[in-house]
Formats: sequence, structure tokens, C-alpha cells
Amino acid sequence: MAGEARQDWRDRWTLWRNRVLANRGFQRWAARFPLTRPVARSRARGLFDLVAGFVYTQVAFAGVQLGLFRLLEAGPKSVEQVAAATDLPIEGAERLLLASASLGLTQQLRSGHYTLGQTGAALVGNGGIADMIAHHAHLYADLADPVALLRRGGGGKLSGYWPYAQGAGATDGSGVAGYSALMAASQPLVAEQVLDAHDFSCYHKLLDVGGGEGAFLQAVAARHPALSLMLFDLPAVAARAQARLGPMLEAIGGSFCEDALPLGADIITLVRVLHDHDDDVVMQLLKKVRTALPPGGTLLVAEPMAGTRGAEPVGEAYFGFYLLAMGSGRPRTAEALSGMLRAAGFSGVRQIPTALPLSARVLVGKA
Repeated sequence: MAGEARQDWRDRWTLWRNRVLANRGFQRWAARFPLTRPVARSRARGLFDLVAGFVYTQVAFAGVQLGLFRLLEAGPKSVEQVAAATDLPIEGAERLLLASASLGLTQQLRSGHYTLGQTGAALVGNGGIADMIAHHAHLYADLADPVALLRRGGGGKLSGYWPYAQGAGATDGSGVAGYSALMAASQPLVAEQVLDAHDFSCYHKLLDVGGGEGAFLQAVAARHPALSLMLFDLPAVAARAQARLGPMLEAIGGSFCEDALPLGADIITLVRVLHDHDDDVVMQLLKKVRTALPPGGTLLVAEPMAGTRGAEPVGEAYFGFYLLAMGSGRPRTAEALSGMLRAAGFSGVRQIPTALPLSARVLVGKA
């Protein structure tokens, strides 16, 4: 019919499949038939996880807020010991422990005492995760009414936590302390991915733009002590970095939205910076990086990216709504970012594989 878009066979297959899967008769049959039963049960679990997911996150949030996982890291505890340490009634402690055990955060031993589960052990092994869970209270407040968030086009309680997202600048120390500390705590895993993926030994001076308190540069220095290090961030943030790392670092205060970038580096890094900003700011920044680099200098971009195979919800679902609530930025695919780098004048743009692309993917380009 006129006005209807033509559908290729893949689209027609998708529409037919959806009609079949939505049919209750087919669902009952699939749940009983031996060959389809495992798939049906897995799909049912996935659907229920969508319904109950917020409850799961709140279980983890309660455990972090009460210090449960650090408590169990020190050794197995009885329900009574957990109740006493967390100031919960015994019934409340037991309910939290059982809920956490169902999520793999805790595990009950044969003695009846509780210890960390596999997921809980991984959590305490990466302190940045616990800090992010605690910080998510701001995000949860904005997501209490996601329809309102979408209709107003973003911004909310979370945007107050990241004042630079609104162009506020946060020039005083108190305004940057919270988010700077959070970024420093959550940076080590990303830094590890970047340093394992790319060899920094061939460079003389590195400039980390938007480098926060210098956690990434601290990790670089541990592996490449001969490399000269510069950091560029808002003045109050740069001051915290200088105080934290001392003479090993040259910290320069400024705004990459308003100021030129420092010269002299043969590699410039943007670690978890671009997805925080809208396209016009990103293009302006990339052009400033191109100007600051000498011919043949390297730009390295590292951040979680949309469309990452096996981690698709991290990009468009998690970061899509997180950045909406933050009030600035959006998740981008590696292909979209590569196109922006080329448009800014970079050549030889390529992706470098990382061990955990969910945490960070890496792009490099030459000036």
C-alpha cells in the first residue's frame, strides 16, 4: 500500500516471531515441551528480572549502606552478629542476608554463618562499584518517575551532583569534592583496561584532559615512571589532583569549553569524558585536542560505548538514562565516535581491544 515502508524478510520474520511469542497458547506449549522448556524458563526469568530489577538494586544498596559486605570480608558472621553490627533487628538482618544470598552477594556456610558470595567478593575487590551503588541514590530519585524525566528532557537531582553538566563550573572545592572522589574511586578498573590495551612507553609527555583527581595518571605512573604527566581540569579539581599526587604531576586548571588546552604532550587522553557531553561540546573538544597535539601525536579515547556486544543494556539503557538524568551527554557507539574523531581531523582512527569492553573500549587516532 502507498505510504507503507517495504519490509525485507528479516523485518517480516521479526514481526512474525513477536506474534508467536506473545501468544499465550504458544507460551503454555513452550513451557511444557521438553526441548523448549529451558528456553521458556530462561525467558520467564529474564522477564521477571525486568519487573524486580529495582528491588535487586535496593538489596545491594542496603548492603553497601550498612557495610555488610565489608563486614563479611573480615570473616564469616552469624545472623546475630550481623544484626548487632548493622543495628538491624535479627529478623531484618536475616531477610537482608537471604536476599543477598539469592543474588550471589552473600553465601550461607554449613555452620549457618554467612560469608561473601561470588558476586559479593567481586564487589569488595573493586571499591569503585560499591561507591557507585551508594551514589545511585541520586539516580533512583530521578527514576522514580521516568516518564516525567523523559518529558522534561532530562536533568534532576543527579544533575546537582555533576554541576559541570549544567555549565556551572563548580569552581569551589566543596562543589567538586563529591564527584571528584567518586571518579577517583571508580577509575582504577578503567585505567587497568587502558594500560593493558595500549603501550604508553613510546611517549614522552601525556596530557589527561578532564582527569579529575589524577587516578588514571597515578596508574600510568606506576607502570611508566619515566613518562611526564600533565592534567587539565576545572581549577578546583586540578588543585585536588595536585594536592593528591604532588610533584609527579603538573596540574593545570581551566575549562576545555572555554580555554585552549596546554601544549607539549605527544599523547592526550580522554578517559570517560566524551559521553558526559553533547555533540557540539565533544566536537569542540576534539578540535582543541587536535590543535594541542604535534603532527603524529596520539589521541586516546576510553569509555563505555553503546552497542558493545554482550553488554548492550549498559550503553543505551544504563548510560542512556543516567546521562539523561545528569542533564548532559549521551552514549555513543564506537563507530559514531570514530566518525567524530575523523571529522575533527584525526587519521588512522582504530579500535583497540580491551579485556572488559563493558568497562571501557579504546579508540586511538593520529593528529
